[in-house]
Amino acid sequence: MLNSSTQLIRISEAFSGYLAEILDLLGATNIKRLGTEYFLIQVADPDLICNSSAARFIRWHIPVEHSWPCNPENMDSFIEKAAQTLFLKFAGRNPQTILIGQLDPSSTKRYYKALASNLRGRSLQVFSLPERAPKTAEDQNSSKQTLFCLLGKDGLFCGMASPKEANGFYPGGTKYISQNAEDTISRAGAKIAEALHYLGLFRPALPENSHWLELGASPGGMTSELLKRGYEVTAIDRAPLDTRLDHVKNLHFIRADIAEFIPPRGARFDAIVSDMNGPPRQAISHVTRLNDFLKPGSIAIFTLKTTGAETISHIDALETDVLAEAERGGLRSLARTHLTYNRQEFTLFLEKAAG
Repeated sequence: MLNSSTQLIRISEAFSGYLAEILDLLGATNIKRLGTEYFLIQVADPDLICNSSAARFIRWHIPVEHSWPCNPENMDSFIEKAAQTLFLKFAGRNPQTILIGQLDPSSTKRYYKALASNLRGRSLQVFSLPERAPKTAEDQNSSKQTLFCLLGKDGLFCGMASPKEANGFYPGGTKYISQNAEDTISRAGAKIAEALHYLGLFRPALPENSHWLELGASPGGMTSELLKRGYEVTAIDRAPLDTRLDHVKNLHFIRADIAEFIPPRGARFDAIVSDMNGPPRQAISHVTRLNDFLKPGSIAIFTLKTTGAETISHIDALETDVLAEAERGGLRSLARTHLTYNRQEFTLFLEKAAG
């Protein structure tokens, strides 16, 4: 339940063509753009941010319970004044931690990144959080309240929400994932890495040596990332994997048409991932066809491609059909989000019933 009519929301530039329709569905007024992807809005019904057709486009959001419109670069003692104000307004509500980010994370200017880090450091000193407070963003209890703040040249904007309510562990919902050109096979590696961080909002990470089945694996970006995390991977594709994955431990590559692939007798997987191109209704049918080879309680991570969809209602229909097929195949919907490395597509998280 969001408790403020003033909200800070994040909508990816990938959906700029839908922006007017998204804001209209929210009944948004007094709209102010902050940075490249953030919008300060007022809404009569804050719950629409989570429970409307616009919700899938909102990567991250907080109720704005304190704002300080200013230009921090032109202010003396900004950090100390801001830290003391945050303490006065929020200390009595016992946030589990304080997380502060920048309104324009893609900016090459390092000033606001450093300012956010320094303000967080001073705020943690002022609040004197207990020893049991989370040491990192992903150590948070996803259901407990956090003080989230974002700042930039337009000022400081703050509110309290649980990470699950805000739709991410980090301010803005994004964890920076480095992509070293020499080590990166494709951007799909960063996509699955961010998906696994996000999944932590809803359930514990799969243990090392868990066995993943990957559909449409070539050239191997996701495969590589899963292997780095200590997982076993069976990768399926008609095209070859990058030669850097030749002879890698715990990788089983089967060069085959996914439509014709049948796992070997006795095979059971802890998770399945599909980032296949092509019609999503067809892609999800390949996932559900293999459901009998998934262990109870296993997860499925599915990229819902929306290329060609012209309106939000078209995307609604597409997602409805995909989730209905997943349900028929024994997979319930756990969550859905738009990741940093997604384009005009969404990542769906599904779960097979335990027992």
